[in-house]
Amino acid sequence: METKQKTRIGRVISNKMEKTVVVTVETTRNHRLYKKTIKRMVKYKVHDAKKECELGDVVRIMEARPFSKEKRWRVAGIITKKEAVATPPEEIT
Repeated sequence: METKQKTRIGRVISNKMEKTVVVTVETTRNHRLYKKTIKRMVKYKVHDAKKECELGDVVRIMEARPFSKEKRWRVAGIITKKEAVATPPEEIT
């Protein structure tokens, strides 16, 4: 029997913990009465065994077994890496 695991796409906002990153997932919905778009942001603690996620990366996460008290998700893949901004040497001084 094949189980269907939930997946989400979000942005890494913290990678200061050991083998753990914090990913924020943003969803938008329309209010049923007022028809206004509502943004909802949820933070997930995600297991990153290879420690390859950096701040600003867009990642795909999927449900997994419990790794710790709050960690129930793991990194399934990095969709886009954060682009480093190159600063010319004359702007530094």
